[in-house]
Amino acid sequence: MNAPSSTYGLSNEARNLHWLLANLVEEVPGVRSVAVVSSDGLLLLSSDPGHGEPAEYDPTAQDGPKGSSADLATIVSGLGSLTLGASQLMDGGGVKQTMVAMEEGSLFVMSISDGSLLGVHASPDCDMTVVAYHMALFVGRAGHVLTPELRSELRRSLESQR
Repeated sequence: MNAPSSTYGLSNEARNLHWLLANLVEEVPGVRSVAVVSSDGLLLLSSDPGHGEPAEYDPTAQDGPKGSSADLATIVSGLGSLTLGASQLMDGGGVKQTMVAMEEGSLFVMSISDGSLLGVHASPDCDMTVVAYHMALFVGRAGHVLTPELRSELRRSLESQR
């Protein structure tokens, strides 16, 4: 699979993260959308080609959160913050993964590094263990390269696409 055309001019590390994210969406059955969010809640990477552009509301759509990739990023950031607070109150240590099962889908949030998060919205019939496994692979591959410099590059890339 080739990297998306939106990766032109990016560093090898940034192109590799785009490729990993596209691979996660294409190769894992049931994955609807994916977002990588920085520790301060900003969208860094998304499976949504619109990257933050609002989508038309369609009550019959089954593709992901109603709205944009920014909506998924907001949800992932909020859920990550909530579970971190719960973990601190319960002396539970770091939060590794959060999963929310809904009637019409599932939401998975996994820590990457430095407070960055990987969020996946999946169909209700997805194999949760397969989704979690592939998320762990993404985190393992992305965690060591998601440096402050790379996060800044990814943010600039998203801003230039708007």
